[in-house]
Amino acid sequence: MNRRSAIRNLIAVGAGSFFCRLSAAHAGEQPQGFVIHSDVRLVLLDVSVKDRDGGFVSGLSKDNFAVLENGVAQPITVFADTDVAVTVGILVDESRSMTPKRSEVLSAAEMFIAESNPQDEIFVLNFNDSVKRGLPEGVLFSDNLEQLRSALYRGTPKGRTALNDAVVDGLTQLKLGRRDKKTLVVISDGGDNASLHRRREMLDVVERNIATIYTIGLFEGGDPDWNPGLLKRLAAISGGEAHFPDDPGGMAATCRGIAKDIRTRYTIGYPPPVRNGGPLRHIRVNVSAPGRSRLVARTRDRYHYEQIESESK
Repeated sequence: MNRRSAIRNLIAVGAGSFFCRLSAAHAGEQPQGFVIHSDVRLVLLDVSVKDRDGGFVSGLSKDNFAVLENGVAQPITVFADTDVAVTVGILVDESRSMTPKRSEVLSAAEMFIAESNPQDEIFVLNFNDSVKRGLPEGVLFSDNLEQLRSALYRGTPKGRTALNDAVVDGLTQLKLGRRDKKTLVVISDGGDNASLHRRREMLDVVERNIATIYTIGLFEGGDPDWNPGLLKRLAAISGGEAHFPDDPGGMAATCRGIAKDIRTRYTIGYPPPVRNGGPLRHIRVNVSAPGRSRLVARTRDRYHYEQIESESK
Protein backbone atom coordinates (compact mmCIF):
# COMPACT_ATOMS: atom_id res chain seq x y z
CA MET A 1 0.00 0.00 0.00
CA ASN A 2 1.31 3.42 -0.96
CA ARG A 3 1.98 5.52 2.16
CA ARG A 4 0.70 8.66 0.50
CA SER A 5 -2.56 6.93 -0.32
CA ALA A 6 -2.83 5.14 3.00
CA ILE A 7 -2.44 8.24 5.15
CA ARG A 8 -4.32 11.03 3.47
CA ASN A 9 -6.28 12.81 6.10
CA LEU A 10 -5.24 13.98 9.55
CA ILE A 11 -7.75 15.98 11.51
CA ALA A 12 -7.61 18.05 14.67
CA VAL A 13 -10.85 18.94 16.44
CA GLY A 14 -11.39 21.97 18.64
CA ALA A 15 -9.12 24.86 19.55
CA GLY A 16 -6.56 22.91 21.50
CA SER A 17 -7.27 19.20 21.18
CA PHE A 18 -5.58 16.77 18.82
CA PHE A 19 -7.21 13.74 17.21
CA CYS A 20 -6.72 11.90 13.95
CA ARG A 21 -8.79 10.43 11.16
CA LEU A 22 -6.94 8.13 8.81
CA SER A 23 -8.16 7.44 5.28
CA ALA A 24 -6.96 4.31 3.45
CA ALA A 25 -7.02 3.34 -0.22
CA HIS A 26 -5.36 0.75 -2.41
CA ALA A 27 -2.10 1.67 -4.14
CA GLY A 28 -2.66 3.84 -7.17
CA GLU A 29 -6.26 4.63 -6.26
CA GLN A 30 -7.76 7.77 -4.83
CA PRO A 31 -9.41 7.46 -1.40
CA GLN A 32 -13.06 6.50 -1.81
CA GLY A 33 -14.31 7.38 1.65
CA PHE A 34 -13.00 4.30 3.46
CA VAL A 35 -12.17 5.94 6.78
CA ILE A 36 -10.69 4.45 9.94
CA HIS A 37 -11.80 6.55 12.90
CA SER A 38 -9.38 6.38 15.81
CA ASP A 39 -10.67 6.75 19.35
CA VAL A 40 -7.10 7.04 20.61
CA ARG A 41 -6.17 10.56 21.65
CA LEU A 42 -3.28 11.86 19.58
CA VAL A 43 -1.03 14.87 19.54
CA LEU A 44 -0.62 15.83 15.89
CA LEU A 45 2.40 17.94 15.00
CA ASP A 46 2.88 19.97 11.84
CA VAL A 47 6.66 19.75 11.25
CA SER A 48 8.97 21.63 8.88
CA VAL A 49 12.51 20.38 8.25
CA LYS A 50 15.36 22.45 6.81
CA ASP A 51 19.05 21.80 6.26
CA ARG A 52 22.02 23.90 7.40
CA ASP A 53 21.56 26.24 4.42
CA GLY A 54 17.86 26.79 5.06
CA GLY A 55 16.74 24.50 2.25
CA PHE A 56 13.58 22.43 2.54
CA VAL A 57 14.18 18.73 3.23
CA SER A 58 11.72 16.22 1.79
CA GLY A 59 11.72 12.45 1.45
CA LEU A 60 12.32 11.64 5.11
CA SER A 61 10.66 8.68 6.84
CA LYS A 62 9.23 8.15 10.31
CA ASP A 63 12.53 6.59 11.42
CA ASN A 64 14.30 9.91 10.84
CA PHE A 65 12.30 11.60 13.61
CA ALA A 66 12.25 11.43 17.40
CA VAL A 67 9.60 13.18 19.51
CA LEU A 68 10.20 14.20 23.12
CA GLU A 69 7.42 15.35 25.44
CA ASN A 70 8.73 16.93 28.64
CA GLY A 71 12.04 15.25 27.82
CA VAL A 72 10.56 11.73 27.46
CA ALA A 73 10.66 9.94 24.09
CA GLN A 74 7.24 9.18 22.59
CA PRO A 75 6.22 6.48 20.05
CA ILE A 76 5.32 7.91 16.64
CA THR A 77 2.08 6.25 15.53
CA VAL A 78 1.05 8.58 12.71
CA PHE A 79 3.31 9.87 9.93
CA ALA A 80 2.58 11.59 6.62
CA ASP A 81 4.61 13.68 4.20
CA THR A 82 1.99 14.60 1.60
CA ASP A 83 1.16 18.04 0.25
CA VAL A 84 -2.33 18.21 1.72
CA ALA A 85 -4.74 21.10 1.46
CA VAL A 86 -4.94 23.43 4.45
CA THR A 87 -7.26 26.08 5.84
CA VAL A 88 -5.37 29.39 5.70
CA GLY A 89 -6.11 32.79 7.14
CA ILE A 90 -4.23 35.83 5.81
CA LEU A 91 -4.22 38.69 8.33
CA VAL A 92 -3.25 42.01 6.75
CA ASP A 93 -2.39 45.09 8.79
CA GLU A 94 -4.33 48.04 7.32
CA SER A 95 -3.27 50.65 9.87
CA ARG A 96 -2.36 54.11 8.59
CA SER A 97 1.38 53.41 8.76
CA MET A 98 0.99 50.63 6.17
CA THR A 99 -0.01 53.06 3.42
CA PRO A 100 3.43 53.40 1.71
CA LYS A 101 3.99 49.61 1.84
CA ARG A 102 0.53 48.49 0.87
CA SER A 103 1.09 47.80 -2.83
CA GLU A 104 4.06 45.47 -2.23
CA VAL A 105 2.33 43.74 0.67
CA LEU A 106 -0.86 42.97 -1.25
CA SER A 107 1.03 41.86 -4.36
CA ALA A 108 3.09 39.48 -2.22
CA ALA A 109 -0.05 38.14 -0.55
CA GLU A 110 -1.48 37.45 -4.00
CA MET A 111 1.69 35.52 -4.84
CA PHE A 112 1.32 33.48 -1.66
CA ILE A 113 -2.20 32.49 -2.71
CA ALA A 114 -1.06 31.60 -6.23
CA GLU A 115 1.81 29.43 -4.89
CA SER A 116 -0.41 27.58 -2.39
CA ASN A 117 -2.16 24.25 -2.89
CA PRO A 118 -5.09 24.90 -5.28
CA GLN A 119 -7.39 23.04 -2.88
CA ASP A 120 -6.58 25.26 0.10
CA GLU A 121 -9.52 27.13 1.58
CA ILE A 122 -8.47 30.68 2.37
CA PHE A 123 -9.90 33.73 4.09
CA VAL A 124 -8.65 37.29 4.58
CA LEU A 125 -8.96 39.51 7.64
CA ASN A 126 -8.02 43.19 7.34
CA PHE A 127 -7.27 44.91 10.64
CA ASN A 128 -6.58 48.41 11.94
CA ASP A 129 -8.67 49.84 14.79
CA SER A 130 -10.89 46.78 14.38
CA VAL A 131 -10.93 43.52 12.43
CA LYS A 132 -12.92 43.20 9.21
CA ARG A 133 -13.60 40.23 6.95
CA GLY A 134 -12.34 40.61 3.42
CA LEU A 135 -14.60 38.06 1.73
CA PRO A 136 -18.23 38.87 0.91
CA GLU A 137 -20.90 38.44 3.56
CA GLY A 138 -21.72 34.77 4.05
CA VAL A 139 -18.51 33.52 2.39
CA LEU A 140 -16.18 32.10 5.03
CA PHE A 141 -13.52 30.64 2.74
CA SER A 142 -12.56 30.69 -0.91
CA ASP A 143 -10.14 29.10 -3.39
CA ASN A 144 -10.96 31.62 -6.10
CA LEU A 145 -7.99 33.87 -6.84
CA GLU A 146 -10.06 36.81 -8.06
CA GLN A 147 -12.35 36.68 -5.05
CA LEU A 148 -9.38 36.51 -2.70
CA ARG A 149 -7.65 39.37 -4.51
CA SER A 150 -10.73 41.50 -3.96
CA ALA A 151 -10.69 40.50 -0.29
CA LEU A 152 -7.08 41.66 0.06
CA TYR A 153 -7.82 45.07 -1.46
CA ARG A 154 -11.05 45.57 0.43
CA GLY A 155 -9.34 47.20 3.40
CA THR A 156 -8.52 50.89 3.74
CA PRO A 157 -5.31 52.00 5.50
CA LYS A 158 -6.27 54.08 8.52
CA GLY A 159 -6.14 54.17 12.29
CA ARG A 160 -4.12 52.00 14.65
CA THR A 161 -3.26 48.28 14.95
CA ALA A 162 -5.52 45.70 16.64
CA LEU A 163 -3.08 42.82 16.15
CA ASN A 164 -4.17 40.79 19.20
CA ASP A 165 -7.82 40.91 18.13
CA ALA A 166 -6.90 39.89 14.58
CA VAL A 167 -5.01 36.80 15.77
CA VAL A 168 -7.87 35.72 18.05
CA ASP A 169 -10.47 36.28 15.32
CA GLY A 170 -8.29 34.46 12.79
CA LEU A 171 -7.86 31.41 15.01
CA THR A 172 -11.60 31.38 15.68
CA GLN A 173 -12.43 31.34 11.98
CA LEU A 174 -9.83 28.64 11.29
CA LYS A 175 -11.82 26.26 13.48
CA LEU A 176 -14.72 26.52 11.01
CA GLY A 177 -12.56 25.26 8.15
CA ARG A 178 -12.90 21.78 6.67
CA ARG A 179 -9.20 21.19 6.02
CA ASP A 180 -7.24 19.18 8.51
CA LYS A 181 -4.26 21.50 8.88
CA LYS A 182 -4.71 25.11 9.94
CA THR A 183 -2.38 28.04 9.23
CA LEU A 184 -2.32 31.78 9.81
CA VAL A 185 -0.11 34.24 7.92
CA VAL A 186 0.14 37.55 9.80
CA ILE A 187 1.52 40.66 8.04
CA SER A 188 2.07 43.74 10.17
CA ASP A 189 4.38 46.72 10.60
CA GLY A 190 3.97 47.22 14.32
CA GLY A 191 2.91 45.94 17.70
CA ASP A 192 -0.59 46.13 19.09
CA ASN A 193 -2.04 49.46 20.18
CA ALA A 194 -5.80 49.08 19.69
CA SER A 195 -7.01 45.59 20.71
CA LEU A 196 -9.65 44.64 23.21
CA HIS A 197 -7.73 41.41 23.93
CA ARG A 198 -4.63 41.72 26.06
CA ARG A 199 -1.40 40.15 24.88
CA ARG A 200 -1.52 37.35 27.48
CA GLU A 201 -5.11 36.49 26.52
CA MET A 202 -4.15 36.27 22.87
CA LEU A 203 -1.06 34.12 23.55
CA ASP A 204 -3.16 31.76 25.66
CA VAL A 205 -5.47 31.23 22.69
CA VAL A 206 -2.42 30.54 20.48
CA GLU A 207 -1.06 27.98 22.97
CA ARG A 208 -4.38 26.14 23.02
CA ASN A 209 -4.77 26.09 19.25
CA ILE A 210 -3.42 23.65 16.68
CA ALA A 211 -2.71 26.28 14.01
CA THR A 212 0.75 27.03 12.67
CA ILE A 213 1.40 30.78 12.51
CA TYR A 214 3.78 32.56 10.13
CA THR A 215 4.51 36.21 10.81
CA ILE A 216 5.96 38.89 8.56
CA GLY A 217 7.17 42.09 10.20
CA LEU A 218 7.77 45.29 8.25
CA PHE A 219 9.35 47.71 10.69
CA GLU A 220 10.86 51.15 10.39
CA GLY A 221 13.37 52.71 12.74
CA GLY A 222 11.84 54.86 15.44
CA ASP A 223 8.43 53.22 15.29
CA PRO A 224 7.10 53.46 18.89
CA ASP A 225 5.03 50.29 18.42
CA TRP A 226 7.94 48.26 17.04
CA ASN A 227 7.59 44.79 18.59
CA PRO A 228 9.42 42.03 16.68
CA GLY A 229 9.49 39.94 19.85
CA LEU A 230 5.72 39.43 19.72
CA LEU A 231 5.81 38.22 16.11
CA LYS A 232 8.69 35.87 16.94
CA ARG A 233 6.79 34.48 19.91
CA LEU A 234 3.65 33.81 17.87
CA ALA A 235 5.70 31.81 15.38
CA ALA A 236 7.75 29.97 18.01
CA ILE A 237 4.76 28.81 20.07
CA SER A 238 2.88 27.52 17.05
CA GLY A 239 5.80 26.01 15.11
CA GLY A 240 5.75 28.58 12.32
CA GLU A 241 8.42 31.08 11.38
CA ALA A 242 8.91 34.82 11.75
CA HIS A 243 10.24 36.82 8.80
CA PHE A 244 11.54 40.40 8.75
CA PRO A 245 12.27 41.53 5.16
CA ASP A 246 14.68 44.47 4.89
CA ASP A 247 12.09 46.36 2.85
CA PRO A 248 8.64 45.77 1.31
CA GLY A 249 10.33 44.67 -1.91
CA GLY A 250 11.41 41.49 -0.15
CA MET A 251 7.84 40.49 0.60
CA ALA A 252 7.37 38.48 -2.59
CA ALA A 253 10.24 36.10 -1.87
CA THR A 254 9.09 35.78 1.74
CA CYS A 255 5.53 34.84 0.80
CA ARG A 256 6.73 32.40 -1.84
CA GLY A 257 8.93 30.73 0.78
CA ILE A 258 6.08 30.46 3.28
CA ALA A 259 3.82 28.83 0.67
CA LYS A 260 6.52 26.25 -0.05
CA ASP A 261 7.12 25.61 3.66
CA ILE A 262 3.42 24.89 4.20
CA ARG A 263 3.35 22.44 1.28
CA THR A 264 6.45 20.50 2.37
CA ARG A 265 5.69 19.97 6.06
CA TYR A 266 5.43 16.56 7.70
CA THR A 267 2.63 15.42 9.99
CA ILE A 268 3.67 13.40 13.04
CA GLY A 269 1.33 11.99 15.67
CA TYR A 270 1.73 10.24 19.00
CA PRO A 271 -0.57 9.23 21.90
CA PRO A 272 0.11 11.58 24.82
CA PRO A 273 0.94 9.94 28.16
CA VAL A 274 -1.62 10.50 30.89
CA ARG A 275 1.06 11.21 33.47
CA ASN A 276 4.00 13.20 32.24
CA GLY A 277 4.23 16.39 34.27
CA GLY A 278 1.59 19.09 34.50
CA PRO A 279 -1.11 20.06 32.02
CA LEU A 280 1.26 22.21 29.94
CA ARG A 281 3.43 19.80 27.98
CA HIS A 282 6.61 20.87 26.17
CA ILE A 283 7.52 19.25 22.86
CA ARG A 284 10.77 18.80 21.00
CA VAL A 285 11.25 17.05 17.65
CA ASN A 286 14.71 15.86 16.63
CA VAL A 287 15.55 14.81 13.08
CA SER A 288 18.56 13.06 11.60
CA ALA A 289 19.39 11.29 8.35
CA PRO A 290 22.54 9.54 7.04
CA GLY A 291 24.67 11.86 4.95
CA ARG A 292 22.78 14.96 6.04
CA SER A 293 24.11 17.09 8.85
CA ARG A 294 22.46 19.77 10.96
CA LEU A 295 18.89 19.12 10.01
CA VAL A 296 16.48 21.29 11.99
CA ALA A 297 12.85 20.37 12.71
CA ARG A 298 10.44 23.16 13.55
CA THR A 299 7.04 22.57 15.14
CA ARG A 300 4.93 23.87 18.04
CA ASP A 301 6.81 23.72 21.32
CA ARG A 302 3.90 23.11 23.74
CA TYR A 303 0.29 22.06 24.16
CA HIS A 304 -2.27 21.78 26.97
CA TYR A 305 -3.11 18.20 27.89
CA GLU A 306 -6.35 19.10 29.66
CA GLN A 307 -7.75 20.35 26.36
CA ILE A 308 -7.38 16.84 24.94
CA GLU A 309 -9.16 15.42 27.96
CA SER A 310 -12.06 17.89 27.82
CA GLU A 311 -12.60 17.58 24.07
CA SER A 312 -12.59 13.78 24.19
CA LYS A 313 -15.42 13.50 26.74
